[in-house]
Amino acid sequence: MLLFVYGSLKEGFPNFHANRGRRLPGRYRTAVPYPFYLAGGTLPCLLPQPGRGLHVVGQVFEVDDRQLAVMDALERVGEPGGYARARIEVLPIDDSGAPLAPAQPAFVYMQEDARLDAGRAHFGPIAEYTLEHARSLNW
Repeated sequence: MLLFVYGSLKEGFPNFHANRGRRLPGRYRTAVPYPFYLAGGTLPCLLPQPGRGLHVVGQVFEVDDRQLAVMDALERVGEPGGYARARIEVLPIDDSGAPLAPAQPAFVYMQEDARLDAGRAHFGPIAEYTLEHARSLNW
């Protein structure tokens, strides 16, 4: 199965140690736009609102159930304040962001809209989580 990662689970990012999947070459983006924010100014949050926001850029990994379970635990899937795992469509892109092949299904971690409530600062929407964003978390 495939997993689309857009934040700290990407290769070269702070939580990559938990990602034991095999990376597919190249860059990928969501087939439809999604709202992608940094909650509290730093925590990557993809919201389950297809058709709103921007096409989000990330990496795709081939994972098995055991590898997925490790990342589910890190992302606190099923816990209050944790992420939910959902299925979306992603496609490979060239350097300009143009699609190279048809969309394919992949799992992704998403946050509920409440994570961006009016009482918390947030930044975005953004299309891509960078190392500069990650460094601001002081991992």
